[in-house]
Formats: sequence, structure tokens, C-alpha cells
Amino acid sequence: MAPGALPTSTKELLALVIAATRECDGCIVAHTRGALRAGVTRQEIAEAMGVVIAMNGGPGTVWGPRALRAYDEAVADRASGAQSTTDTAN
Repeated sequence: MAPGALPTSTKELLALVIAATRECDGCIVAHTRGALRAGVTRQEIAEAMGVVIAMNGGPGTVWGPRALRAYDEAVADRASGAQSTTDTAN
């Protein structure tokens, strides 16, 4: 996820879209936290999840909102000073 031709934020957002498409909850949490660390905003995640829903239909309506919840959880953890094991693993 190191910056190159694409910045880390874009790579994390792409990984998050793939995670939601693959319906992988652990991947969603990990890449949401990575996206937050890389400066991705909630609005950017929401728009990306809109693409997930458009391309995946019904399953996207389940996993896209999960990514937004993961973002909100990560922001709350950061505000409280808590750090999950997923966050420390990345």
C-alpha cells in the first residue's frame, strides 16, 4: 500500500471496494482502518460504496453500509484512544 503512481489513500479505497465485493468482513475492517489512516473521508467511502451497490446489486446493499459502520467504529476508537487488534496488525 506504499504510495507510488497511486497514493496510499486510493489503494486503500480500491482494496475496500474489493473487500465489500468479496463480502469479507475482516478485510472491510482492515481496509477501512487503513483508509482512515491514509486520510480517506467518510464521504469518499460512501461514494465508493455507492459504486459497490451499483455493480453488485443486493449484496452491495449489505456490505457497503458495513464499510461505513466500520469507518464510524474506527473514528470512535481513534477518538477514545482505543486500538483494535486489526488496526495494530496493519
